[in-house]
Amino acid sequence: MNTRSLIIEAAAELIAQSPSGDVSTRAVCDAAGVQQPVLYRLFGDKDGLLAATVDHVWDQYLETKRAAEKSADPLQDLLAGWDSHVAFALAHPNAYKLMFAPALRATPEAAQEALRILRAVLDRLAAQGRMRIAPGIAAQMVMTATTGVALGLITRPELYPDAGLSTQVRDAMVQAILLDPAADTTAHDARTAAATTLLSSLDDLTPEPFTPAESALLGQWLTQIPTTRKDPHHD
Repeated sequence: MNTRSLIIEAAAELIAQSPSGDVSTRAVCDAAGVQQPVLYRLFGDKDGLLAATVDHVWDQYLETKRAAEKSADPLQDLLAGWDSHVAFALAHPNAYKLMFAPALRATPEAAQEALRILRAVLDRLAAQGRMRIAPGIAAQMVMTATTGVALGLITRPELYPDAGLSTQVRDAMVQAILLDPAADTTAHDARTAAATTLLSSLDDLTPEPFTPAESALLGQWLTQIPTTRKDPHHD
């Protein structure tokens, strides 16, 4: 194990054991058996060390998502992804809180990858004509909701003692972003499904029929369609 990995491993262990979730660079250096100048040379400052450590802990979780086989139904992958996200947060509360700590100036790469993985699942749903909302916006909605539930369960368990809360919020979010195949389809629903389906396949069109500027403009239009409703009072 190289020095950088040794320091990150030491920081991860200390963070997990810390009552407050915080650690000092001196404690990390002592645990790793290195001098503080070595830490600052490798990570720049404490913020850089924490960001690298968060990425390290999250990478173990994201590796399971990278290796997971896609199910026949992307909705099942979406539900399983939500549940595994919350389970990870409960198992690694300090590292999870650090990921979203406003004091952490450097954005961990893991946060961006988690959003990309979620977006890929939603793109599969959109390709099947099942999305009520554009995949990009839906991904932000789902990630925000998942994060909120996870942080609530971690930081204020006395306010959220019901273990079923996560499932309830998850199912409500699914209803908000997906069309209900059992319900009557309105004209707006049909336009929404068509727009989100086409939007999800723009990058796969070959040969490319549009210039980059035209694709960007079309993507903007398609994103707006699901959020636009006809005024019932307008003739």
